[in-house]
Amino acid sequence: MNDLWHNILDQLTYHPGAPMLFSSGVFWAVFLVFIPVFALVRDRRWQMMGFVVLFSFFFYYKSSGFFVFLLCATSVIDWLLSRVLVRQTKKVWRKACVWASLLCSLSVLGYFKYANFFMANWSAMVGSNFAPMEIILPVGISFYTFQSISYIVDVYKGRVAPTDTWLEYVFFLSFFPALVAGPIVRADYFLPQIKNSDHASRKQIYFGFWLILLGVIKKAIIADYIAQYNDLIFAVDPVTGPAYSGFETFMGIIGYTMQIYCDFSGYSDMAIGIALIMGFKLATNFNFPYKSGNLTEFWRRWHISLSTWLRDYIYIPLGGNRKGKARTYVNNFTTMVIGGLWHGAAWKFVFWGAMHGGGLAVHKATKPWLDRYAWTSSLPAKIFFWALTMVFVMALWVFFRADSWSDSWVLLRHAVTDFNWDYARPFIAARWLWLVLILVIIVAHAMPDNFWNSVGDRFVASPWIVKLIVFIVIIQLVLELQGEDVSPFIYFQF
Repeated sequence: MNDLWHNILDQLTYHPGAPMLFSSGVFWAVFLVFIPVFALVRDRRWQMMGFVVLFSFFFYYKSSGFFVFLLCATSVIDWLLSRVLVRQTKKVWRKACVWASLLCSLSVLGYFKYANFFMANWSAMVGSNFAPMEIILPVGISFYTFQSISYIVDVYKGRVAPTDTWLEYVFFLSFFPALVAGPIVRADYFLPQIKNSDHASRKQIYFGFWLILLGVIKKAIIADYIAQYNDLIFAVDPVTGPAYSGFETFMGIIGYTMQIYCDFSGYSDMAIGIALIMGFKLATNFNFPYKSGNLTEFWRRWHISLSTWLRDYIYIPLGGNRKGKARTYVNNFTTMVIGGLWHGAAWKFVFWGAMHGGGLAVHKATKPWLDRYAWTSSLPAKIFFWALTMVFVMALWVFFRADSWSDSWVLLRHAVTDFNWDYARPFIAARWLWLVLILVIIVAHAMPDNFWNSVGDRFVASPWIVKLIVFIVIIQLVLELQGEDVSPFIYFQF
């Protein structure tokens, strides 16, 4: 009995090397205890909010340790400032509350995420020595910081009324399905749902279950399996360079392109599905981005909660497209540079964002000319522009994944200059399952936009025995293809 209690307490304790993940058995064991209690208190709003907040804090503790107190402090400060703001009649004091909130949120984010980056670059400029500080990045800090910023700005602009109680606000900020890796939750979309005491319908519960299974397929089956090969390709030796041929390196670049989509969209599917089972709706975060015919469409389909946040809180305040074409291009570029820096404190992320910003500006500049001559309407033109978009996106994913700026260029150059089709046959023989999983994602993108929703509807309407069989098959595939450890989600680092 003592060993049993020791094991239970050990599972409830934070371990830095084993954060709680949606794809881990520990989370689902705890969630199965959580959900019936949640169902019992769902009709009692205050008890429900208190219970969910406590569970969200526990979930964050299991993901990031005692940084849960930082999350709690952030919520208290932002909520108090929003209450002060709404009582002010003078614009100067209202602005002061907003700036105080922004300064608090961004200074905390800046310290944990960017202090070493800026200090290292400053030291390089002045020629001094710099020893990086040992700073641990709290999981999900970029996500909940963006949520807190959008909340205070929306309160200031009158888009949303401030919550009457801190409990309502911290429920919004710490809602565990979206806490550590999004989707980024917007207050005007989510806060009204808190006051709704309706339980999730039977259809919502089953569709949420379907989204969770879909997320497990993407993350635990496809992404984690193909990552095993991708990791080998991106491990560039600083002396000897890439260890594999140009063809194999090129396949690794394709593999990571599919991996990051499956990993992140799989997390989003699970987060949306868990929330739906609880009776809450989170916004769609991915819409098959790799079928995009241009970069503008890509960013309407990829990480939608981030791209719309950047549009509403950076691009539009900078002037959007209201101040002439040149200013529009500059605003696009600036917004995407900030988006790149949001992803990580390294020049490779700044470059990634800058290239996407430049690409968006080029597309906007050439679109009227292309549309005028109807060059984008024919099938060959659509295929060409889709291929051009995918090559651009895939090449930039190398900077996202590679360990350093120099490794990125080495890998890209190697994939082009050392490419040889002679490696194709042995690659197919050795990596046939890897190729099958890549093909699954390609075929999934080739389907019409509403195809997978209709499949989900059929799953919802199917008999319970069909649902059980699907569940068992998916779990068996996870067990067959899993690695030695549960792989963390890629976007946990952001």
